Amino acid sequence: MIVVAAVVERAGRFLVTRRQHGVHLEGYWEFPGGKVDPGEDHQTALRRELREELDVDCEPGELMLTTAHDYDDRRITLCFYRCTLGGTPRALLGQEVRWATRDDLGQLRFPPADDELIRLVRRSPGEGGRA
Repeated sequence: MIVVAAVVERAGRFLVTRRQHGVHLEGYWEFPGGKVDPGEDHQTALRRELREELDVDCEPGELMLTTAHDYDDRRITLCFYRCTLGGTPRALLGQEVRWATRDDLGQLRFPPADDELIRLVRRSPGEGGRA
């Protein structure tokens, strides 16, 4: 399964959402995004997912990291893109949304597949995707 995620940084804070009750990895924080549908490119998937989840337009930028992770029940390939947003995110699915500092990223519980990106972002002082 291929998953894309948006890394959006605004004023030193990163847009993250919390996975809802009843879904895989419920309660974990994540960078917003989702599965790439068959025949869909990564940029289209990111735009669709952010519209569906957060009611914002998204402009995907550079690919920051691609990583793979095996969970007990699935294997995912996760592609993180720097992104800019058009609009203010609002939770359409009842998920929790917040702007987290680099220090927050080290304290929040993220899925194991995100570990490498969290390390990369926490040691990089530059903007991770201006909004």
